[in-house]
Amino acid sequence: MSEGTFDGAERTVAEVLRARREQIAQRWADQAFFRTVYVSGRDAAVEAARRLTDALADVADGGRGDDPWAAGFEGVRTQLGETIAARTAAGSPLTRLLTDVAELREPVLTAVDEELDGQAERRWAARAAAVELLGTLRLVVMDTAVDKDAAVVARQRQEILEMATPVLKLWDGVLSVPLIGTLDSARSQVVMETLLESIVEHQARVAILDITGVPMVDTVVAQHLMKTALAVRLMGTECVVSGIRPQIAQTIASLGIDLGEIRTRATLADALGYALRRIGAPLPG
Repeated sequence: MSEGTFDGAERTVAEVLRARREQIAQRWADQAFFRTVYVSGRDAAVEAARRLTDALADVADGGRGDDPWAAGFEGVRTQLGETIAARTAAGSPLTRLLTDVAELREPVLTAVDEELDGQAERRWAARAAAVELLGTLRLVVMDTAVDKDAAVVARQRQEILEMATPVLKLWDGVLSVPLIGTLDSARSQVVMETLLESIVEHQARVAILDITGVPMVDTVVAQHLMKTALAVRLMGTECVVSGIRPQIAQTIASLGIDLGEIRTRATLADALGYALRRIGAPLPG
């Protein structure tokens, strides 16, 4: 399986979202994120879920599913505004809101699996892209909610820190931590502790640190990454850093930062492909 196998994964996700639009909308309408807002009738929840599905499909088509500030997400923010405003007004804590958003991921992954049944490589790539897209949606929800009520930042600061560094199970034996924003000492400690606990829980063989959403990598950030990678390796798990964009690679080279034996990949999809090969996942003939 070559790295090029994952080209066009986001477009594939867009196709799945459109092909399985009704299925996803019907399942989303029963999730707390919509159900707790549209209490007057399920039809309204289904329609809101359809609009969000369409907006996410447009984002995926644009190939910017990893960027919460991409222009395509403006449509998503518009669709989310009413729902988030209602939840915030009802006093729903940000942590509950983010947990409810996370539950939207499974119906999409199920749709990907069903739509691409028998196409293992495309399915793996699409799953990675879908996880990335729904992870970015979570950040968009957080940003929108904070805009609605700035006081949330002070009340939920520690909870945001923890919720913003989720450990995702991409495959049996493969975990991923999408990092967004500044990686300081406090954040690094939360990432390390959460990841190590998850490695034990899931008996992971490969852990991916995705830094696509980290705006700048300097010596301090690199040291945090290396410290986390070392702790992961001491657990007997291989660590891969994904999201090494050209400007990040140039910065690392210019600063003379040595990442040692840490494996790096350009995208989360590339890292997932590497991880699947490392764990010996069955590949199509």
